[in-house]
Amino acid sequence: MADDAEKPSRDYRETVFLPETPFPMRAGLPQKEPQILARWSEADLYHAMRAERRRAGAPLFVLHDGPPYANGAIHIGHALQKTLKDFVVRSRFLLGYDVDFVPGWDCHGLPIEWKIEEELRAKGRRKDEVSKAEFRQRCREYAAHWIDVQREGFKRLGVIGDWENRYATMDFASEAAIVAEFHKFVASGQLYRGSKPVMWSPVERTALADAEVEYHDHVSPTIWVKFPVTEGSDAARGASVVIWTTTPWTIPANRAISYNPDVAYSVYEVEAMEEGLAFEPWAKPGDRLIVADKLVADVMAAAKVARHRKVEAVDCQGMECEHPLAGLDSHYGFGVPLLAGDHVTDDAGTGFVHTAPGHGADDYQVWLAHGHREIPDTVDPDGAYYPHVALFGGLKVLETEGKKAGKFGPANDAVIGKLIEAGRLLARGRLEHSYPHSWRSKAPVIFRNTPQWFIRMDEPVDTEALGDRTLRETALEAIEATTFYPPQGKNRIRSMVESRPDWLISRQRAWGAPLAMFVDKETGQPLHDPEVDRRIIEAIRAEGADAWFNRPATDFLGSHDPDRYEKVEDILDVWFDSGSTHAFTLENRANTRWPADLYLEGSDQHRGWFQSSLLESSGTRGRAPYDSILTHGFVMDEHGEKMSKSKGNVVDPERVIGESGAEIIRLWTAMIDYSDDCRIGKTILQTTSDAYRKLRNTVRYMLGALADYAPDEAVELAEMPPLERFILHRLWELDGQVRAAYEAYAFQDVIRPVLDFCQEDLSALFFDVRRDSLYCDRPDALRRRAARTVMDAVFERITAWLSPLIPFTMEEAWLTRYPDAGSNCLRVIPDTPAEWRDDAEAARWAKVQKATSVVTGALEVERREKRLGAALEAAPRVHVADADLLAAFEGLDPAEVFRTSQATLVAGDGPAGAFRLPEVPGVAVEPLKAEGRKCARSWRILPEVGQDPRYPDLSLRDADAVAAWDAAHGKVTA
Repeated sequence: MADDAEKPSRDYRETVFLPETPFPMRAGLPQKEPQILARWSEADLYHAMRAERRRAGAPLFVLHDGPPYANGAIHIGHALQKTLKDFVVRSRFLLGYDVDFVPGWDCHGLPIEWKIEEELRAKGRRKDEVSKAEFRQRCREYAAHWIDVQREGFKRLGVIGDWENRYATMDFASEAAIVAEFHKFVASGQLYRGSKPVMWSPVERTALADAEVEYHDHVSPTIWVKFPVTEGSDAARGASVVIWTTTPWTIPANRAISYNPDVAYSVYEVEAMEEGLAFEPWAKPGDRLIVADKLVADVMAAAKVARHRKVEAVDCQGMECEHPLAGLDSHYGFGVPLLAGDHVTDDAGTGFVHTAPGHGADDYQVWLAHGHREIPDTVDPDGAYYPHVALFGGLKVLETEGKKAGKFGPANDAVIGKLIEAGRLLARGRLEHSYPHSWRSKAPVIFRNTPQWFIRMDEPVDTEALGDRTLRETALEAIEATTFYPPQGKNRIRSMVESRPDWLISRQRAWGAPLAMFVDKETGQPLHDPEVDRRIIEAIRAEGADAWFNRPATDFLGSHDPDRYEKVEDILDVWFDSGSTHAFTLENRANTRWPADLYLEGSDQHRGWFQSSLLESSGTRGRAPYDSILTHGFVMDEHGEKMSKSKGNVVDPERVIGESGAEIIRLWTAMIDYSDDCRIGKTILQTTSDAYRKLRNTVRYMLGALADYAPDEAVELAEMPPLERFILHRLWELDGQVRAAYEAYAFQDVIRPVLDFCQEDLSALFFDVRRDSLYCDRPDALRRRAARTVMDAVFERITAWLSPLIPFTMEEAWLTRYPDAGSNCLRVIPDTPAEWRDDAEAARWAKVQKATSVVTGALEVERREKRLGAALEAAPRVHVADADLLAAFEGLDPAEVFRTSQATLVAGDGPAGAFRLPEVPGVAVEPLKAEGRKCARSWRILPEVGQDPRYPDLSLRDADAVAAWDAAHGKVTA
């Protein structure tokens, strides 16, 4: 402790009050966290927290869990989302709420069905060789397995909730509730069956909603096709209207050509072709073509026309053409009218749009708008032309089996070949463009006319929920009444709801809740009989949705004639399933309420769960099932790239937990701006671990310094030294920030200010300045007691403030100090007295720390030049020109503030050679050496060392402290 030249007469180490704590520096989180989880489980922590809050009459807060899909182990996106939800649950408990959170799972739908089909194929079995009952049972077992796996993964992250009463959309009671919600739409008249083109996945053999479609680049064949004019002006007769399309396979379904009355069209005659071509072009001199004036150059270039002339402008109204395949088969002998449509532009193509009403939304709308009702059926559910399609029956548009599944079949080439044979192909090419794909199978989809069930968005129905409003109007009003975090989420979901088509809710699959209804074969209308509905719901509640598929219709119809009714065996869109979860988790359950305070999911759920819940609830209850929505971004790698196994940049949460602990994932989640896409990787996790160590060491130091602290040594505010009053002021300031941040779900605004407080106000200031007092003052010294009183207040608050974010560590710290006090998680945030606010003290210490930074800089130079060793060898003379800054040191010991043995403050500018910092004008430091002897106990160098004859190698303060220690321990002082 002292150097050999001044070897002390006694070893004083036993008299120094060094921090003592069993709280280890190394966390060992992978081993420690499971122990804490076991303790929480034994204490039934979540229900204990709810019971304690209800006893206190706490207000209720409801977070409804958006169900993850039960088809795999948890990934880092799951970890982010469930951790955020746990932050909400724990922080609301901390703020004094009674929090209802029931975790749930989405179990129906195509991904699981697809997986079971793969398993069957691996065993040499086809889906159609398996009974629906067996197939659905396999799906149920698959989902149940992954629910168990994911539940354990979420619990390992420290997520608390009502795990024992979790919900799943495949539970019998859930399926019954989903069907009951569906029946409400049937009864209200909002449901209808329509035959219209919808996104169809031939590979998955089902219709898809917009939310189930994603777009990828795809290379398509492009063709320019001639439709000979049969009716029109004299100039138009003998000419051909030219269309351009990227879907040659839809030509057999063509029934019209759309044009825009505001676009200028003309007849153009081909005069000469390009020379030296490696092939014979399909255009010939003398051909007359009708195209938009703005696009004629593009069309002629595609057709390899070297020279052309304009014959005259044409009016397309009333014009009719011949189908380009009419010459090959009389099936195509119908007329092809030109129909005006606003969707047509002259930005690309030819200025005309080939219109196949069974294969496009715009095509369908313009066909209906002109009074046509019959929609041709061209392509079957397996992506092949129906047998009745002349020339092409049975040909595949999309392959659905084998290695080519998901690839375009021979249909495109076959159609192009027949157009060449008919002499109607003008040109062909290829185009890379964005094309719709199923987000599950990743296979291309097609627009296909199919009979489906829809919920009306724009037709008002007279119901209690809607009144005289449409579903769209009701949903938009509900959006306006909802609070969004971040606020821009409101515009996003509103724009989607404003433009979405009628809600397609039927799917032609096996694994899901059924559209459990009967349809009158004569009228096509659903049967609405409350007794029939009751029997259906009771059967599903007892046996699950399988009852609908397994039982005969007579079990439900009662006195109704079964021959008159069609039993619908489509399943509901899984978004309808998950959109109905509020009905069976928030209603008719004890200790909760409808609507929820908050829904929390990824930003993609504006088009998914948020929207389906909004529409389902608006249609049945007239408002959203939530008061607020919080969204988070996607998790990218640390370079901002999407994670993929092929890139090797996937972060596995289970691996992170095994190596570093769940607390590191939680701290990362707390530190990021989750509202935007966020990054994670090895370097980022290392930075997070470094921050964790700083927090842990701060807590560890407090635990050590507070060893044997008793309330009777507490110091009243009026007796507190200035530094302690400043730290109490910071606690008051942080208390307001933390409460406000938790209320606004701004978790980053909790952890970062607390981290800064720990590093800057505690470690770098309070602990550093008070270390000498804590170690060396006698236990009853006011300064030491005041420091420990404040440290006790800091510990009480930090362990509460951070308990929602890093609950394992805060629990360990709390139980280290109070092993019999019960879980730290049961606490509410401590009240912080208003009288702790001290703006004057805050202003003082801002000035003091500026001056201190100059002293520190001066001593660093002296150490670097080896003119000084430790700071305790110094006695800086500090010149302060600013009177206000000098006054800030009133009542302070500058040596204590500067962490030196001695120090003096002098008014004035100081000598020219003194050390200065440009950013702190008016402060100059002479880094002088301390004079006197080194105290063998505190290591301070003071002239007074040796003045107490009992302890000749100690300062007077240390001599007094040792004398008190000796007396307390029965030692006789010489």
